[in-house]
Amino acid sequence: MLPLFAILFPLWVALNGTLAPDVLIAGLIATLVIAAGFRDSLSPLTEFRATPAALWAVPLYLLYFLRELVRSNLRLAAVILSPKLPLNPGIVKVRTRLKSRMGRLLLANSITLTPGTLTVELQDDWLYVHWVRMETDDSDEATARIVAGFERYLEVIYG
Repeated sequence: MLPLFAILFPLWVALNGTLAPDVLIAGLIATLVIAAGFRDSLSPLTEFRATPAALWAVPLYLLYFLRELVRSNLRLAAVILSPKLPLNPGIVKVRTRLKSRMGRLLLANSITLTPGTLTVELQDDWLYVHWVRMETDDSDEATARIVAGFERYLEVIYG
């Protein structure tokens, strides 16, 4: 509950742009109610490892994600603009080493946000990923191509 409140209340203050007592009290009440209502849900601070390595891995993960986002946009644009439209859609089953719920959730979302891939299901250690241009149906090779880069950082951050 506290991590969610720690995110929501400063956001409330920033969005309102005032430190007027009535706005602060309303924000305090609203964010406490929301945090209490969603205390069992995940927030980015849930299961976060507050170690120097994890703090360093966060910006590295964001840079890696942005790089993959640009690369996948360019690859997908090349597929779409190609006269032959070289599609090979399929669903591939990939395994994750991540043990934390938040780490798995961020992995699934990172894959989904990267154009050309969509996480269809997350079940225990396995993710089912729809791949617009399936390069392999081998689980180990697909895991190395889709999951391993994100996992390298998320494992340090969340375990």
